[in-house]
Amino acid sequence: MSRTAEPIDALVVGAGPAGLMAAEVISAAGHSVMVAEAKPSPARKFLMAGKSGLNLTKNEPMERFLKAYEPLHPTVSAALQAFGPQEAMAWAEGLGQEMFTGSSGRVFPKVMKASPLLRAWLARLETQGVTLWRNWRMVGLGESVAFETPGGPVNMQAKTVILALGGASWARLGSNGDWVEMLAPYVESAPFAPSNVGLLMDWTPHMAAHFGRPVKGVKLTAGTYESRGEFVISARGLEGGGIYAVTRGLREGAMLHLDLLPDWEPEKLKQALIQRKSKETLTKFLKRVLRLAPEKTALVMEFAGPRPDDLLRSLKALEIKGAGLRPMDEAISTAGGARFESLTNRLEARRKPGLFLAGEMLDWDAPTGGYLLTACLATGRLAGEGALTRLS
Repeated sequence: MSRTAEPIDALVVGAGPAGLMAAEVISAAGHSVMVAEAKPSPARKFLMAGKSGLNLTKNEPMERFLKAYEPLHPTVSAALQAFGPQEAMAWAEGLGQEMFTGSSGRVFPKVMKASPLLRAWLARLETQGVTLWRNWRMVGLGESVAFETPGGPVNMQAKTVILALGGASWARLGSNGDWVEMLAPYVESAPFAPSNVGLLMDWTPHMAAHFGRPVKGVKLTAGTYESRGEFVISARGLEGGGIYAVTRGLREGAMLHLDLLPDWEPEKLKQALIQRKSKETLTKFLKRVLRLAPEKTALVMEFAGPRPDDLLRSLKALEIKGAGLRPMDEAISTAGGARFESLTNRLEARRKPGLFLAGEMLDWDAPTGGYLLTACLATGRLAGEGALTRLS
């Protein structure tokens, strides 16, 4: 038999960056806040991101920063302009984490870990009176919020409810998209799709020698999306930041093209190609004249063959044929989710006043490189402020 807990001011479901930020905003104003997390520990995806250094944000002009989210909904734009790169850095430093900006503009804690920041954050929330319940899985939403807990079923009543349940990738870390059906009476959702995800390739045997090698100094293009990031050739295909940045174009059906010599103007390259000797193999020529790295040469051979019809095009716009997106659960993030038309500009459900949504469960998309985390924090902050307005 389920028990009904005492009503509280704010119930936050999901202890990731968005949920914890909402809890911070509301508790700082003196309201009682409870955070319910389905997993045994909070912010698992946040900690996983921290294994590679915790790229918190991107230190660049706001106009360029916002461009990474295109097409950008006005609500997310407003959230990011109120809490963008500078605010994210100041927030982390306020938790005692010294930050630094790399040569690419990416911002990391100097310790290159997420755990110290998370520990400091949780300590501050505890000081502000936030209660965190672990292994509380939301199973129903109506007049109250129903949970399965280690102590049995519990119904929670709260003046405001903030959901930060994540998208539909990395289910083992807590994001599985199961909330869509539960929220259907109140919020319309766009179908989920993989974002920031690698490509599956069926390689020919000669590529095995290049598995694990990074490909640097290239420009990737898929439809209207471009990237100068690097990627890695793996046994399963291609992966890395350069690929992730053009996922949206690939998802829309665009072909992936690689410019293997982006700093060479076509005319300069055309003159270099004239130098090829009549009996010289393509591999030797590319190494001798163009100093092309072995992994780049391997890609040319894989997709254009040893005798390309148009070598200039193969070097400046190599078509990566036969690539497919990896499964959604392998994606770093997902597109789709709760449609903004169902929400106010404070992220409150129009059909259920007092219910707010934040983070990756919203229908927005962005590449890695600090953009994802900053937007999760920013929308969590916006939802928290919306809850404060409702409480007052």
